Amino acid sequence: MAEPSKVIHVRNVGPEIAENDLLLLFQPFGVITKLMVLRAKNQALLQMQNIPSAIRAVEFYANAQPSIRGRNLYVQFSSHRVITSANQSQGREDEPNRILLVTIHQVLYPMTVDVLQQVFSRHGCVEKIVTFQKSAGFQALIQYETRQGAVTARGALQGRNVYDGCCQLDIQFSNLDELQVNYNNDWSRDFTNPNLPTEQKGQSSQSGSGDAGMYEGIQGSGPRQAGSSQMGNAQAIEAAFGGSLPPGITGTNERCTILVTNLNPDRINEDKLFNLFSIYGNIVRIKLLQSKPDHALVQMGDGFQAELAVHFLKGAMLFGKHLEVNFSRSPNIIPGADTHEYTKSNLNRFNKNAAKNYRYCCSPTKIIHMSTLPQDIVAEEIASLLEEHGVIVNCKVFETNGKRQALVQFESEEEATEALVCKHASLISGLVIRISFSQAQNI
Repeated sequence: MAEPSKVIHVRNVGPEIAENDLLLLFQPFGVITKLMVLRAKNQALLQMQNIPSAIRAVEFYANAQPSIRGRNLYVQFSSHRVITSANQSQGREDEPNRILLVTIHQVLYPMTVDVLQQVFSRHGCVEKIVTFQKSAGFQALIQYETRQGAVTARGALQGRNVYDGCCQLDIQFSNLDELQVNYNNDWSRDFTNPNLPTEQKGQSSQSGSGDAGMYEGIQGSGPRQAGSSQMGNAQAIEAAFGGSLPPGITGTNERCTILVTNLNPDRINEDKLFNLFSIYGNIVRIKLLQSKPDHALVQMGDGFQAELAVHFLKGAMLFGKHLEVNFSRSPNIIPGADTHEYTKSNLNRFNKNAAKNYRYCCSPTKIIHMSTLPQDIVAEEIASLLEEHGVIVNCKVFETNGKRQALVQFESEEEATEALVCKHASLISGLVIRISFSQAQNI
């Protein structure tokens, strides 16, 4: 271990971890005088007010490894005695630039290009905006006409909420030199070129963070999804992710069938599997294997949707079991008396608003989002409906565009997952409710 210093070095600080997360982690040990996040290196430096405070923090986390949003952090003393401006040259994200990378936490209300333009244009002339969904959550790249406009906006808006109590802004300078926008719609906009089309045909060349790999061959990645919208699957994917897929997703998989093992055979059925896997794409058919009651096959609409499901559900907890989710060697499920068909189901989420549904794909979280609710429903009724599945920490009912919705936070991801698979598509006052995982960190 390095010699004790009042500067603490933290490793494995992923893009989903905000500055405020780190402050909350170390504030119990004393006053934090400086914080520097080196995004390019996934590291951070914190300077405590004195060495004893730093020693308490490092010793504590040596015995209890800290974790933020599922990512383990590694804490040690830094070789720096203090944090100085010279340290900042280690990460280009600290250099002023006219393009801002904005991560938005606790997204409870839609964050469209128009909303972002209204917020950020108060501090300078905004030329371009591109939004996308990454592992860090909902993000946007915002290009100003001048560097000073971006500097002013970052100083004024860093850590602020767009709406009361939610949509918190975490702002860094991007490492891009020029933001490329190929189409104007709710997810991207070039305010200097209003004549761009609303949908982009073909492959985008815009990478969300400047270093993420592009997806290739999406249009050829397996059969077109059942009931896809007129936009087409490739265009819906591109509109959702801004041309840059989430980390770990290649976009090149062509296998549509998934093998799910380690299920709880006493509590699982085809419809519950449908409720879970339909978050990531349309379902063609599902088969529970009679010879292996804890095994099932799930055939997705195409290879990209299957890759999303495998990526986000591998290791998820359901009914006391860690799910094993892998691609099957079978190219498809042969229809038969022991298979359930879902091709024509109106519960397939990607028949409409495919781009929006792709944006909301994520691993199971503690918070579920409920929609198509009766207009007169209250939080107590929702809690009563879901309380059999776990401890409800908080419940919030709200309206967006005149539609009643709710966010429900459970104590664990497993409880939220159980509530989703059991209660999605349930009837309340004649309405078929819809449930998905929310990427909000709390309510």
